[in-house]
Amino acid sequence: MRLLIVEDEKRLALSLAKGLTAEGYAVDVVHDGIDGLHRASEGTYDLVVLDIMLPGMNGYRICSTLRAAGNDVPILMLTAKDGEYDEAEGLDTGADDYLTKPFSYVVLVARVKALLRRRGAGGPSPVHTLGALKVDTAARRVFRADDEVTLTTKEFAVLEQLVLRAGEVVSKGDILEHVWDFAYEGDPNIVEVYISTLRRKLGATLIKTVRGAGYRLEVPR
Repeated sequence: MRLLIVEDEKRLALSLAKGLTAEGYAVDVVHDGIDGLHRASEGTYDLVVLDIMLPGMNGYRICSTLRAAGNDVPILMLTAKDGEYDEAEGLDTGADDYLTKPFSYVVLVARVKALLRRRGAGGPSPVHTLGALKVDTAARRVFRADDEVTLTTKEFAVLEQLVLRAGEVVSKGDILEHVWDFAYEGDPNIVEVYISTLRRKLGATLIKTVRGAGYRLEVPR
């Protein structure tokens, strides 16, 4: 599951990102409203955690703009405000849930999981089938033909990025950002190590290297 956090309080955003990453989610963070709208509009997120008071564009406008464009991504609003009027305004613009700062991290995680369960009940199938490869992104299980392939958490996360964009070129930078997180400062060649491991476990021809651009998961014809 991919989550987007749009929060200008950087310490809070980093804390939430670390906690949600530990829960098993791939987390992206932006600190500006306009950037947040752009990223959320890409349509690749399962949930957006959205602060209301943001530079560039506030959360109310981001939410209403997404809804007007037909984007139904679940939105959990965060704000330092309180009161019935503020909550009503957030929900009226299309937010799915609302938390007032300061809030319990345990409560936030519970709200996130509840929204994701609700979306999963009527959302697209989490099972992706590409020839002999079957990837269940909800159960986090991978099968090659009839045999289950055991992957580590990071191996699965790298594969998931390729599966969700099968047939497209996914850059090393995109994989680093979505799998390791926005603050990763280690060796970027770590991606090559995981790609090599996936090829060994799933087949050498499944993942193609597009020189100078990234990697592409081949779609069987």
